[in-house]
Amino acid sequence: MYVSGMRRAVVAGAVAALAGSGLLLGAGAASAATADGTPAAQTAGAAPAAGPTGRIVANGGLWVHQEANTTSKRITWLPNGTVTALQCKKTGQDVDGNKLWYRLGAGKSGWVAARYVQNLAPVPYCK
Repeated sequence: MYVSGMRRAVVAGAVAALAGSGLLLGAGAASAATADGTPAAQTAGAAPAAGPTGRIVANGGLWVHQEANTTSKRITWLPNGTVTALQCKKTGQDVDGNKLWYRLGAGKSGWVAARYVQNLAPVPYCK
């Protein structure tokens, strides 16, 4: 009895951790996130975000910079797992072998290194 109870606790903990990270998708939109990172359940009935989005995949989070390089002014911090709108991409400073940077969309300013962003839809090049 103790082993099966312990096993249930471990499985329940793993499911909770995966659900919180966004890796475990349930049936329905409750576990999805909108472009600004708000859970879809909070925006039920809202139209899907226009344009591409990306998820921050940097363990400690990611700085948003004023320009497409790490030496420009830091604007804000995006925690790991944040889903954000992406307007376009361009070549900038090389970050761990990746020279692409994404300009944030949805009225947010700044650039993030593509090396640490999982794009969730195709992102066009900036014009």
